[in-house]
Amino acid sequence: MPELPEVETMVRDLRPHLLGRSFREVRLRRTDVLKDIRRPQLIQRLTGATVDSLSRRAKHAVLHLGQWRFVVQPGMTGSLFVTDAPRSEEEAHYDVLTVRLDDWRELIYRDIRRLGTLRLLDQRAWQRYDASLGPEPLDLALTPDEFHKVLARTRQAIKKALMDQRLLAGVGNIYANEALFAAGIDPSRPADRIGHEPAARLLEEVRRILSAAIEAEGTTVRDYRRGTGEPGSFQLELQVYGREGEPCRRCGTRLTGTHLIDARATVFCHRCQP
Repeated sequence: MPELPEVETMVRDLRPHLLGRSFREVRLRRTDVLKDIRRPQLIQRLTGATVDSLSRRAKHAVLHLGQWRFVVQPGMTGSLFVTDAPRSEEEAHYDVLTVRLDDWRELIYRDIRRLGTLRLLDQRAWQRYDASLGPEPLDLALTPDEFHKVLARTRQAIKKALMDQRLLAGVGNIYANEALFAAGIDPSRPADRIGHEPAARLLEEVRRILSAAIEAEGTTVRDYRRGTGEPGSFQLELQVYGREGEPCRRCGTRLTGTHLIDARATVFCHRCQP
């Protein structure tokens, strides 16, 4: 967390509040979230910058600031939001970055465990970074044939392959669990042994579930908040994630949980995912 739907929701929420706004004052409380840039450089380059546009790439929120790209990857516990309300010391305890906007509101990056990253890249560096990421699952240019070819490139378990950002951008643990269940595929099966028809079905389910999660404004299991500070609601639709030991909603079989596939919680149904 947050994955593609959560970051997409953040970006959509933030866009009307940030477009055309300038950064007047920048405060950075922690430096362990910085990637390939130092604190003085980040503050200097952000101060006075204007937001030309906002976009999402994979699990990153990208703020376009002239020649710079401010790239925020929220990690497991990060959130990015705008507020005009005074924040108490307790509320601000986990605020990592605070940017005072030209309308006196604040853009805040909050990260409880500080597992996210902040990057500031020029256009050439951004192009290199962008090229290192896999295709977007919601991009219709990714055809079933192309997706099958992507899977054929690796022998790792299909669940792990879905979350490999070099192969497919934006899918994490929650939506990999959900998509594999919906497609009826064993999460431990090697990706290069997934046939063309199951691969096409899996791509269809990945797209359906990601789109539904965006519509529900993300999944809030613990820390995720929208760009408005509100929780999402797709957690109410989860079929397997977080339900180890509970009955399968499709067949009633007790759901199995394991950490053996990729050291993360994998929950699946033996009957529905043979």
